[in-house]
Amino acid sequence: MPKLLITRPLPQSVLEAAKASFDVTVRAETTPLSAAECTAALRDYDAVLPTLGDQFPADAFAGQPRARILANFGVGFNHIDADAARAAGLEVTNTPGAVTDATADIAMTLLLMTCRRAGEGERMVRAGNWPGWHPTQLLGMHVSGKTLGVVGMGRIGKAIAKRAAAGFGMKVVFYNRSPVRDLPFEATQLEDLHAVMKAADVVVLAVPATPQTHHLIDTAALAAMSPDSYLVNIARGDVIDEQALVTALQEKRIAGAGLDVYEFEPKVPAALIALENVTLLPHLGTSAQEVREQMGLMAVDNLVAFFDGKPVPNPV
Repeated sequence: MPKLLITRPLPQSVLEAAKASFDVTVRAETTPLSAAECTAALRDYDAVLPTLGDQFPADAFAGQPRARILANFGVGFNHIDADAARAAGLEVTNTPGAVTDATADIAMTLLLMTCRRAGEGERMVRAGNWPGWHPTQLLGMHVSGKTLGVVGMGRIGKAIAKRAAAGFGMKVVFYNRSPVRDLPFEATQLEDLHAVMKAADVVVLAVPATPQTHHLIDTAALAAMSPDSYLVNIARGDVIDEQALVTALQEKRIAGAGLDVYEFEPKVPAALIALENVTLLPHLGTSAQEVREQMGLMAVDNLVAFFDGKPVPNPV
């Protein structure tokens, strides 16, 4: 059996599926691989099932790695230099379909929590500071009928927009690098990013992490938003210039933000934590039992297909 390293503990059903076809080693730690561990993984195993934070830069593939495939657990693969991997003879795969609905649900969770100030209210109750109901307490934004701006109308962006349009009657505008047509809901593609930032009451980021999207949301993009608008990020942390966001929030140039990802994850700036108008989640996008199982089984399917000499279902 090919030797497979799984870099973090995964659901038992996934491990059982992997062990049916591979000689499996499961790394016990829940933290990302170190640089030395990444090098050793490529040297000592035929296949590696890595995930978020396991950094495989170009120099990790120097020499002649034994590994022949990196079957990433997750849709985002910005932690892997896929071009360098392919140049070294490795296949790279991911798990796109399994994450769509769960991630879209977290986007809506953040939208509602932030616009309706639910995080503030929960902290107030837990701290014993709730004085009781009164008519002007924690007044937020009623999201029904408002305008949602989606940045990145791929699978996840479409799932978010569908929920907002069908469930809350929100008007949808979006920015995407290429034209998007035949959507199953009413939506308007605007000419550029700043037009979406300006038009929307709530902006949701759903773009992949690439060199082109690094700090896509910078000071200028945030300046295009209105002071009573909100920003939600379920993409990758470095899509936002985090310091520019902190400044915009502190100066009340936007009303609030809902974040599931961070630029230097798991580090979250103290300045963000100190702000009441921010909802902070610990990267919960796909954190549902059945979703994580589906992701793992999809990664195993990629591995099995590869070693059976068949086309992998999800090449990147």
